[in-house]
Amino acid sequence: MNHTRVNLREADTTIRADIILRYRYFQSGILDPAGSAMLLGTPEHRAKWSKHDLRLDCTKIASVSIGEFNEKDELYNPFEHRDKKNTNSDFGSLAHLLKSSLGTGILAMPHAIKNGGVVFGGIGTILIGIICAHCVHILVRTSHVLCKRTKTPQMTYAETAQAAFLCGPKPLRPFANASRIFVNAALCATYVGGSCVYLVFVSTSLKQVVDYYSNMIIPIRLYILTLIPAVLLLGQVRNLKYMVPFSIMANLCMIVGFAITLYYIFNGIEISPDVKLIAPVKQWPTFLATVLFAIEGIGVVMPVENSMRNPHHFLGCPSVLNITMTIVVSLYTTLGVCGYLKYGAAVLGSITLNLTTTEIPGQIVKLLIALAVLFSYGLQYFVPMDIMWNSMKDMCSHKYQGISQTAMRIVMVLFTSKYFNFQLISRTADEKQVSLSMVKNYRRLRNQFV
Repeated sequence: MNHTRVNLREADTTIRADIILRYRYFQSGILDPAGSAMLLGTPEHRAKWSKHDLRLDCTKIASVSIGEFNEKDELYNPFEHRDKKNTNSDFGSLAHLLKSSLGTGILAMPHAIKNGGVVFGGIGTILIGIICAHCVHILVRTSHVLCKRTKTPQMTYAETAQAAFLCGPKPLRPFANASRIFVNAALCATYVGGSCVYLVFVSTSLKQVVDYYSNMIIPIRLYILTLIPAVLLLGQVRNLKYMVPFSIMANLCMIVGFAITLYYIFNGIEISPDVKLIAPVKQWPTFLATVLFAIEGIGVVMPVENSMRNPHHFLGCPSVLNITMTIVVSLYTTLGVCGYLKYGAAVLGSITLNLTTTEIPGQIVKLLIALAVLFSYGLQYFVPMDIMWNSMKDMCSHKYQGISQTAMRIVMVLFTSKYFNFQLISRTADEKQVSLSMVKNYRRLRNQFV
């Protein structure tokens, strides 16, 4: 049997990067400790390599530079080489992408418009939505181009960043691995922190309604403890296909909650006299930060696109991305502007806090949105769990990888439920005063009708 040895240390940087990226998805090559690649030179394997534009002879390797465009890159279709098992339909992908953007941030949009003004805030929200959609388009399109150049079926967010550096100018190529680590660390920090906020929001919403009816002041830590069994189960979902029902239910709860909220806003609406068309410039950064936090869902984009049955439907016109962003931007702008016109300077950080808890519709809104956010926990946690497990699974024996992954997910869910939330929530005098005032209002109303 003939063997071809390619010394990775002596090879050009471009060729070495090309070898590593291509061989990663083909098990025909074996890397030995000395840093050389031994390739089995059977006719069958050579035919397979030739199919993927990896031409070998007995003395050297002729590789196409991944830093330059090559016409043969267009002949490779990464979508045809993807695993079609457990893929999502276009509707399921749209539900995931819609849910990743429709989170707790939309409830803060009236407060964001307050910091920008009706004119500047309304137009700014639309422009930010367009920019975010364009950035997602650039990310996915870049991933498709790099998949063709490296003959790779699909790439994650971090792998796209790494491949972009490897295909970029030579001075930047040494930073490829650092870019992958940075992207993964940033995504984990963002989505683990977001999961903590989700639990705090759900617990706070439940506390407002339960305290009103129970005539008791129950510590919010107990509400977090009661949510642990639910988030443990949601944290064990390892495939986006099985999260589609949760995303659909969450979207339905959000839509009904928004409809009731808009009813409160438009019922006897009177434009508040303290409404500003353009807010002071010093408040604009708060407006921009709030809108970006509310709209962005960049970490979920690549997992959703990679799991699509028809990934070419993600981009284009119409497409999953364009339809999702149109719905998101329309809802955010409408709720933000109308909520600010209704309550003016009195609008609070979450529009639900302006709804009275003594009325049934207001209580339904709080519970529906809390339920929607809870259903979103699994999708929110999918990104960091996937990154962490991919970096740890090589340390575990293949026999125990299932148990190890389950244990890791349980530990991380308990970590966010206990440590972060217990640190974020403090028993301040203001919190106790709010709970006491709710109980007093309940008693006063009850005495009026008894």
